[in-house]
Amino acid sequence: MLAIVVKTENWERHVRVSAEDLAGLVRRIGGDGDRFLVVHRIPDLPDVFAQVWHKAGGDYTLEYRDGASDRHFQVMVDGPEAVIAALTGWARQEFSWDAGLAWSLLDMGPIREVPPLDLDDGEREELEKRVREVLVGGYIARAELAELAEEYLITADRRPVSREQAEVLADRMWLERVAEQADWQGETDPERLSRAFAALQEGGITARENFTCCRSCGQSEIGGEGAPDARGFVYFHTQCTDSAAAGHGLMLLFGGFDGSSETTAVIGHEVVAALEAAGLPVEWDRDPGRAITVTPMDWRRRLIG
Repeated sequence: MLAIVVKTENWERHVRVSAEDLAGLVRRIGGDGDRFLVVHRIPDLPDVFAQVWHKAGGDYTLEYRDGASDRHFQVMVDGPEAVIAALTGWARQEFSWDAGLAWSLLDMGPIREVPPLDLDDGEREELEKRVREVLVGGYIARAELAELAEEYLITADRRPVSREQAEVLADRMWLERVAEQADWQGETDPERLSRAFAALQEGGITARENFTCCRSCGQSEIGGEGAPDARGFVYFHTQCTDSAAAGHGLMLLFGGFDGSSETTAVIGHEVVAALEAAGLPVEWDRDPGRAITVTPMDWRRRLIG
């Protein structure tokens, strides 16, 4: 799989696609509502991306940006194969992936200077603490992180953080976390969790990570998430994520779609078995009315973006 995220005009998001799937997405674009795709590496880095735009019957406009505004290039090609080759090479970070194409530098205009944040020490500490908490949780994208930073301190009569300031703050803290995770070795506990959830999903149990904001919303929405023949569910919501990221273990909510305690107990046992098979420590007293807890848990979830 390629370590990329592909986003399309029609709001699809494809994570870690194969080279064949990437080629299929490029060949697909051209129709109304599906004329471009944007590709980010994993983890997403500020102003590092590739993108292609195509309208049926016309050429392909291929661009890539390598950080600074004076590193944004464009080329026009007449067919999808050259685009596929370039994007695949870019995703793999191959040497000279961009060779053989007549790239031109795009003029992105002057760089707008962003004024520093006008916050007192308490506000700055509160804002950075919340941004850090969500970053450690690991499920947020860079754009969402900037939105959180912009809106977190808003009151009825004050917006102390502009969009541009929020983006600067979010990108700085994002890169700090990316630097931290560069030293992580091997599979982490959240990755073991994702592996267990994937196995449960394959076994007919709807399994969702970081799902909704709270238990009430999760219980009301989980039924619409899975396949029609799903036997039951397991999930954890964002408050559970925050708790796990703070070192308090992870609470999992589960049940059977038929509402019976017997089915819920069966689902609980399957969830525990999948977690233990993935190498995670589990606490559960076999009571279908009580949550399953994964603890202790070393919450190091790698950012995607």
